[in-house]
Order: sequence, then C-alpha cells, then structure tokens
Amino acid sequence: MKNRLATCLLAASLIGALPTGWSMSASASDWTHWRGPMQTGASPETGLISSWSPDGENLVWQSEFIGRSTPVILNGRVYVIGRTGEGVTRQEHVACFDAGNGRLVWEHKFNVWHSTITFNRLGWANLGADRETGNVYAHLVNGLLLCFDGDGRILWNRSLTEEFNRFSGYGGRLHTPVVDGDLVVISMGNRGWADRPPSHRYMAFDKRTGETVWMARPGGGGQVDLTVYSTPIAATIDGRRLLIAGNGNGGIFAFKAATGEAVWGFPLSRRGINTSPVAADNRVYATHSEENVDNTTMGRVVCLDAGTGREIWRQDGIAAGYASPALHAGRLYVIDNSANVHCLDAESGRKYWEQNIGTVGKGSPTWADGKLYVTEVNGGFRILKVEDAGARVLDEQKIRMPGGRPAEIYGSVAVGYGRVYFATEAGLFCLGNTDASFTPGSTPFVGRPGAPSGAEPASLLVVPAEKTLTSNEALALGARTYDARGRLIGEVDVEWSLDRLTGKIENGRFTPANMGQAGWVVATSGALTARAWVRVVPETPWTEDFEGVPAGKNPRHWVWGGRGFRVEEEDGNKVLVKPPAARGLDRSNLYIGPPDMNGYTVQADLMGGRRRRWLPDMGLIAHRYILDLQGAYQRLEVRSWSSDLRMVQRVAFQWDSEVWYTMKMRVDVEDGRGVVRGKVWKRGEPEPDAWTIEAKDPLPIREGSPGLYGYSPANIYFDNVRVY
Repeated sequence: MKNRLATCLLAASLIGALPTGWSMSASASDWTHWRGPMQTGASPETGLISSWSPDGENLVWQSEFIGRSTPVILNGRVYVIGRTGEGVTRQEHVACFDAGNGRLVWEHKFNVWHSTITFNRLGWANLGADRETGNVYAHLVNGLLLCFDGDGRILWNRSLTEEFNRFSGYGGRLHTPVVDGDLVVISMGNRGWADRPPSHRYMAFDKRTGETVWMARPGGGGQVDLTVYSTPIAATIDGRRLLIAGNGNGGIFAFKAATGEAVWGFPLSRRGINTSPVAADNRVYATHSEENVDNTTMGRVVCLDAGTGREIWRQDGIAAGYASPALHAGRLYVIDNSANVHCLDAESGRKYWEQNIGTVGKGSPTWADGKLYVTEVNGGFRILKVEDAGARVLDEQKIRMPGGRPAEIYGSVAVGYGRVYFATEAGLFCLGNTDASFTPGSTPFVGRPGAPSGAEPASLLVVPAEKTLTSNEALALGARTYDARGRLIGEVDVEWSLDRLTGKIENGRFTPANMGQAGWVVATSGALTARAWVRVVPETPWTEDFEGVPAGKNPRHWVWGGRGFRVEEEDGNKVLVKPPAARGLDRSNLYIGPPDMNGYTVQADLMGGRRRRWLPDMGLIAHRYILDLQGAYQRLEVRSWSSDLRMVQRVAFQWDSEVWYTMKMRVDVEDGRGVVRGKVWKRGEPEPDAWTIEAKDPLPIREGSPGLYGYSPANIYFDNVRVY
C-alpha cells in the first residue's frame, strides 16, 4: 500500500493539482475517464499481471460484447459501448458488467438515425463517468448524449444533431464526453448554429439535469475538419481549471472549464487533431500525423507550456495521428500510425527507445505497474516492461474471432481493482490473478472550491445558455458570475433584455410571443454581458410558406445545415431552396421542431431541378425516418439509417424535374412496430386516398423532430411546409 500511495502522490505532483474526484488517501480504484484517473493514460495500480492467455491463464472472465472503445470502471462495475444485432436489428449497444465476475447487469440498445456511420464503427466514442453521482454518459452515433445512473436508468438526454446541428460523417469519428466538476462536456463538428457559421464547438451541460451551461468555439471559425475526435483533458494550471483539446482547425486550445472562455491556442497541424493531449508539471503534450503548419514533414510530438501555450520542444516526423500518448514519471509514450512505440523524455523530448508492436497503431498505450499494456488493430495485445534503455516484451497474444481471423481492437486498456479490462470485437476481457480475492475500491469525490469571498466578477453566464420552447412555455432564467480564474462566485441579479426575440421578461421568466422565432436573451451586470439563445417553436398545427422570411435567410427557429438552405424569390413567390454545395457535401437535413415530438404528420410541396444530367433526391423527415423521392433511381424510399439502409423499403415512382409535387408523411406505432407511411402527388391534383409507400419497423423510433431532407446536385425547392 505504501508504494501505491507514493505513486499516487507522484502523479498528483506532476499534474500540479489533483484532478476532480481524486483523493491522495485512496488508490485509483476507478477508471472514469478513458485515459484513466489522471487523464494521462497511467494508473497507480500495482500487482498487475505480466502474462495471460485467451485459453485461460490469468483470464478472470470474458463476456460477450462487441466493442471498439475503452471501458470505464466505477463502483465495482465496467461500462462499455459497442454494437449488436444483425440486419434490421443492428443497433448501438451500451452495457454494464459486474467487474468481479463479468455478469451482465444491464444494457440498452439504440437505433441509428441521421447518420452515414456504418455498423462496424458504432461505439466509437468512449463513455464518461462521474464519481460523485455514479452516473455514466454516452455519446451515440445517432446524436444522443445520454445520462445513465448506475442502474441503467436514463436520467436525461440531448439530441445533439436535431438541437445543435452536430455533423457526423461516414468515418464515424465522434467525441467522448468528459465530466469535470458539475459539468459534462462534449465537442462536435457543427454545421452552423444560432446565426453562427460551421465550426468545431464545445458544449457544457449540467451533469445532473442536462441543461446547457455554456457553448464555445475556441478555435473560431474558418475552415475546419468536422470529423475529428480529440477528447478534452482537465488540468489545474496556475490556479485556473482548464480544458485542453485538439481542434478541427489543427490547433491545440486551452479554455476555462467553468465558462468555456478561451485562454490560449497553438497551431500544430494543417488538418484536424484526433489525438487527446496529456498534461503534467505545467506542460501539455500533443501529437498528430498530418502535415505540420510550418514545414512539410508529416507528424509531430510537441510540448507546450500549459499556462501560455508557448512551445517548449518538438519532435518532427513521428506520425501519431490516432493513438493518444501516455505519460508517467517524466516519460512520454507515443504510438505512431505504424504501431511503433516511442519513449521520449518529457523534459527535453529526447528519444530513449522505439519498439514495434504490429502494423496498425490506433489503440492508445496504458502505463501501469511498470508496464505498458498496448493493443494493435489486428488482434494484437502486448505487455511491455519499460525501462530507459528499451522495452522488453513480457507477453504477446493474438485475439481471434471464432472463424480464426484476427479480432479488431481499437480501444485501450482500462485498469481498476488490480485487474486489466479491455473491449474487442471478440468480447470484453478481464485479466488478473484468478486466485486473488476481488475487492472493488471506492475513490471519493473531491470537489473544487469556488471563488474566495470578495472576488471580483470577471465573466457572466446565463443559464440555461440555450433553450427550445413551444410558444405556450415560459423560461426561468438565471445568471452566474465567475472570477478571472474561472471560479464560481454565485448567482447575481441582472438587467434582462431581448435581441431579435418578441415577448416579455418578468420576475426572471421569459414568456415568448405566440410565433415561431429565435434570438437572444441578454443579461447585463455592470460592464459584463452574457447571452442565451432561445428557439420558440409554434404549437401544432402550423404552416410555413416563407413569405415572411427575408431572401437569403431561413426561418430562424429551424435548425438548418449551415448555408445549405435559403429562401429565394421564384416567380413572385418565396420558396426555400437547397442549391448544390459550393464546397463539401450536397446531402443535409433541416430540423424544424423539438426532438421529442411524436404523433404528427409532416407535409410539404417540393420540386426538383435539373443540372445537366443530374437530378436531386428530396424528401421529408418524421420520427427520425426519411421519406426520399430519388431522382436518379426514379423511386420513393423509406429508411432510418442512410449508410446501412436499415428497414429500407422502396417503390418505383416516376417524377419530372421542374414540376411541383406534394409529399406527406406520418409515423404510427401499431402492435409494437413502427409503421411509416408516405404519399406523393402532383401539386394541385386531388390527394390520393392510398399511401404510396408503407414500411414496417420491428424496432420503432417513437419520436423525433420533423424536418426536410435534400441531396442537391441540382436545386431543390420547398414550399408550404405543414406540421399537424
């Protein structure tokens, strides 16, 4: 126990302050951040195994689960995210196992929607966990950010795609939620939100309620990669609690954890950053594998001053673009894309040694008990004894599927309770001494102090920082002040005003006018101001004919795909147009209601143009299903998952360009199945009695925002959108 405590104290001193939830008097029993208790890829656990075998040696248990990310460990349980099912039952899978015996405690399975991420990439984002509440947080491919309690009950959820226009591409790269203090923080590629352009955005939610506390884009606007997945780390630097992360614009940024305010930025790569940084001893270490900003060399490891972002040293030519580094006792361990482990001196950047562990390096290394536990994509699992002069392979295993091919491994090792846990395509594994008794530890939560008495307010936040209301709801508003170090001072009385919103504020409550609108609630306290974005959606039934919308704009209360849709004048009538994209994808959705709507019909007039030989695809969204009138194929299609075409149904339907049609869609749940119905007819002609297409889903999607869909190699036109 003495050695283990000494390791804990050393790790704490390297960071400069104990991370939230860490106690110097306890061993690091839990693994609540995907990079471990100190967010460095290192664990203070001792007495861990140095060899094992998939046939039984030191294999405590193996449970059936398909995962591609790193488990989290909390209160004697192991939490994982992955995939499950075949054909129409393919879903994303969140599960909880007993850490001692591998027994399944609970599980949830989720449909995929509004995504082109393929089945084998489900469960990309790691889970996050909170020692104080025992809650676990998941970011799903479908855009849901979910809060589970320890027993699997869903306490709250936010639909990042439908509410905030989160972008997810075919590559599947999604961001891991991070818990710090009272917040759970998630970042995302964002196609544009609240009158702001596309960007890489960070959002902080109250970890207990899911209310939005702040939104930030420390990298600003400009050209960004929207499919990156660097996870923020939290560190206390010079008395300031900071989040530090790689950004879609290729930079490393630090910002205040409590408020999202930018502190510093450092340009690193010409492409977005996927790896997570690590921090210790007031230094930050980051990697990438693309072209550097200041030379044509591919890849760099860089050490930065954590307080200023100033560069201390660099090592060019190490292309580590997928695996995040591990840091322990002055040694930095980096795995490059070709599965070579590099050991660098954290003080100077000098290389001590290099060791190959396979062919494809994507799993991040884990340091524990004087060893590195490393995975390789093609089923490889190695245990290395690390020394200054080199690394000695203690054990080398190949994990295979029942048919004999290597099992894919993308995640890293998690360590807790004297055992090693990791998830693969072939199952969830627990390694340890099978003769040792199992006693899960308990790591106490340690909160952070607020500002001292008499502190001067330096920043102001309105909470909630955003909200979607129906026109008969009122919003209770609050305002908080923070000192210059980002420490909470407390609630404060402010003067309220409205910017591009119609309604009234009385006694700290905003009551909107009965109309579709969006704008800002503004709080003022002395020289400080803060703003909260509010959307107001009319109660059904409603119709939008765009006559009141300025040309070149969009209904402000709709969540729309960047600049993909805009109102234009056509033959003396205003219509919504989705033109071909000037840059990027022609395919996008537009969401026009809250994500918890159900039991509605959505209807619109639509017309497809022609550009040379190209015709568009266009349609409606209801309950997160898409009804798609396809130009090239001349057919009508229903689907819920665009890449895998889950529960897809099609009928032939001949239609002409430059001709207006009316489309109608509704979803019902009948006998436990979702029934998606759609019809299309020429505008002005009588509506047909029969539905044109009907599709049944054994795994029904019971709610979701109504919306519009378009793939626009040629112009698409919408008018007279109705929800009733």
